[in-house]
Amino acid sequence: MSGAPPTGHADDRDLAIAVPDALAARYAAWSWTLVYCTDDTRTWRIEDGSTTRFVKVVRTAAYPTLAATAARLRWAGQWLPVPAVVDVGRDDCGEWLVTTALAGRDLTRQDPSVEPRRLVEHFAHALRQFHDRAPVGACPFEFTVDVAIAHVRARIDAGLVDPDRDFQPEHRHLSAHGALAELERLRPDREDLVVCHGDYCPPNVIVAADEVNGYVDLGELGVSDRWRDVAMGTWSTTWNFGAGYEDLFLAVYGAEPDDQRGAFYRLLHEVVS
Repeated sequence: MSGAPPTGHADDRDLAIAVPDALAARYAAWSWTLVYCTDDTRTWRIEDGSTTRFVKVVRTAAYPTLAATAARLRWAGQWLPVPAVVDVGRDDCGEWLVTTALAGRDLTRQDPSVEPRRLVEHFAHALRQFHDRAPVGACPFEFTVDVAIAHVRARIDAGLVDPDRDFQPEHRHLSAHGALAELERLRPDREDLVVCHGDYCPPNVIVAADEVNGYVDLGELGVSDRWRDVAMGTWSTTWNFGAGYEDLFLAVYGAEPDDQRGAFYRLLHEVVS
């Protein structure tokens, strides 16, 4: 969908589509193209001549909130190439976030002639840069194991975890409370703390001119065990580039395999949001 900004108030079945009137008016002369769509999230690329921005609108109850995302982008921008926050706000229907655009394309939208192996190398190298550049001691956001499990327990108690909707096939045999019990069983006995991206996957890494040029979707950034990102990085190489690249990812990143921590953080990802 491309053209004028969608305006008006969505009904209860489609709260995420409505762009607040004030925001739509501010960008009324811009060209709007819908680039991402789920049940409770919409993202548009908007353009006005040489300027490109992104507008994201989510349900008010969505996790992470866009206010949290904006705070993390502002913090991360001191050390990492991330979009700048232009505007953030909320109304009775949902939240919105407007950001600048990074030059380049995400790792899932590269030239088909680029070998998957090269993309995996970019993906792993980008994570190493992220972990090395963002200072743990200066980060105000925490998602250590204790914090994470408390968060998951609260989501389960609130009825927000649906295995049929949220879980990958390998976890779908678990109930929500079964997943919590499995997390407790797999709980790591050590944490190698870094600032984690929190949702590390190829669509969230931007490449330009065969170089990593930035990171997007940082709503779950926080101090965690580095395996929170490594586990998702290895998992998503298979989803996006095909089987057989996990060892390459680990080698380029500089980590040894750790089946228990990998299993813990992959399951954690299923129940966090």
